[in-house]
Amino acid sequence: MKVGVKTSKGRIRDINQDFYYISANSEYPFFIIADGMGGHRAGEVASKMAVEIISSTLEEEVKNIKFEDDYIVGIIKNSIWKANEEIYRKSLESEECSGMGTTVTLAWDINEKIYIGHVGDSRAYLLRDNELNQITEDHSLVEELIKNGSISREEARNHPQKNVITRAVGTSREIHVDVFIKEKYKGDILLLCTDGLTNMLNDDEIKELLLDEDIQRACEKLVDRSNEKGGFDNVSVVAIKYK
Repeated sequence: MKVGVKTSKGRIRDINQDFYYISANSEYPFFIIADGMGGHRAGEVASKMAVEIISSTLEEEVKNIKFEDDYIVGIIKNSIWKANEEIYRKSLESEECSGMGTTVTLAWDINEKIYIGHVGDSRAYLLRDNELNQITEDHSLVEELIKNGSISREEARNHPQKNVITRAVGTSREIHVDVFIKEKYKGDILLLCTDGLTNMLNDDEIKELLLDEDIQRACEKLVDRSNEKGGFDNVSVVAIKYK
């Protein structure tokens, strides 16, 4: 396995409210990406809290892991629920943090499977046999408009409310967490990214850059290209290439 990572505040934003985490556990590694939202530095607080709480929970749970899908899915959901509870509580207690929240997309590599936990509009993609497929579904207003036939996917790219998300960690007392399970094969590339990438590059552009032999260089190219095309948001990518 080879891992690449790159983050940038972009060309417009003053601070980077994205956070990511790559676990040190070589046997059952996990990867987290989070895109915070909120005034002042509140989004940065939310994404950092989410990554810290989820990573510490998973690092503890991995010590006594059971290789059962339901058990692993439960751990992922509980870790995100725990982060949701703590962020929501802080947003109520602190005026500066009022209304803050964050997306969370994580991948946990266990034996022959990849478990994906997801809330918000960051994304997980799987590149296999030269085909790039989005694993996660955006929890966003435009995704709902696409599903009910109000707009096309192409129209969504330039929709004035494309950044409105319908689900986030920390913005309400309870949260529904999506979990996906994928089989893992040699040659697969898993990509976690914030919407700073997907608002700038389409799937074909992402695939082309991901195919670079060097996965770290691929990550750098993805972020650089999104900045070249405007860099209107923070952008972060974590890519895992399975050997």
